[in-house]
Order: sequence, then C-alpha cells, then structure tokens
Amino acid sequence: MAQHEIILSGFGGQGIQSAGMIIAYSAMLEGKFVSFLPSYGAEMRGGTSNCHVIISDDPVGSPIINNATVLLAMNRPSLDKFESWVEPGGIILYDSSLVNRELAREDVKAFGIPATQIASDMGNLAYANIVMLGKLLEVTGAVSSEYFEKGLMKVLPERKHYMIPEEMKALDLGMKY
Repeated sequence: MAQHEIILSGFGGQGIQSAGMIIAYSAMLEGKFVSFLPSYGAEMRGGTSNCHVIISDDPVGSPIINNATVLLAMNRPSLDKFESWVEPGGIILYDSSLVNRELAREDVKAFGIPATQIASDMGNLAYANIVMLGKLLEVTGAVSSEYFEKGLMKVLPERKHYMIPEEMKALDLGMKY
C-alpha cells in the first residue's frame, strides 16, 4: 500500500462522519499516516454528508482529494456526485439497497453491497456503514480488522461499547459479502 484516498458519502444520519473517523483512527493506531476531512450540509440529518480519508505509509501533504482511489457511496446522490472523482482502476463501493442504477464507468472495480438490508436483517440500520466498511477493508487492505476494533473502542463513546460485538459482526458480514 502506498496511499488510499477514500471518499465516504451519504445522507446525514447514515454514520458517514463516524465511519470516516473510525477508519482514520484505526489506521492511525496501526501506525499509518492519516488525514480526515469532514464535509456536511447545514441540515445534518437527511442532508448531504461526506468526508475525505487518506491512509498512507508516508506523511500526508494535503487532506484534499482530487482523484479518489476509493469511493464508498451510501446513496444514489453520492454515487452521482462522486463517481467521476474515482481514478481509473479505482474502487467504487455502493449500497445496492439504496442505489438503483448501474455505474456509468467500466474502468473501475465496483461492488454493490446491500448494506442497509444486511443491517436491517441484523436488527439495527445503524450498522449499514460498518457493513460497507467491512467490504472496503476486505478489498483494499487499508486497515486490519484487529485495529478496526481498537478504532471502534476509541471513537465510540463508552456508553455505546456494548454495541462493538455486533459492529464486528456487521464488519465481518461486509467483508464476506
């Protein structure tokens, strides 16, 4: 791995910022250089939300991503907006439960994961972002699941630590999908 430039995007309330923080923190705990740049609309829940996460073996010069190596899109508007940002040969992960179109590109690796449906089947829609991160970790190797769990411990407030075993199940389901 030299560098992963990841855009995570979806509606406010889908856990996009949390997902970005978790993966960035996990990579940092694993000894990698990271940057995390959040961006969201004033509406918050229901508005647009995205973040840029860079994970690198070398110091990160700028948190701005012009050409992503990976896009994680939790809804169709996110795919519509950022699909063109992914460099040729890059990876696009999208929640096929909420994205009802084919990709416009054939020069990327694409993975449609029904993350919202998987999370619903688990009994908690809040796990959809973790399912998506599982697939991201599996196809990129950006962070190990061991450090992902450590990242969850650091990012989630202590009152939510009881959820970590289920979050790790969601991660595993995403990795295996």
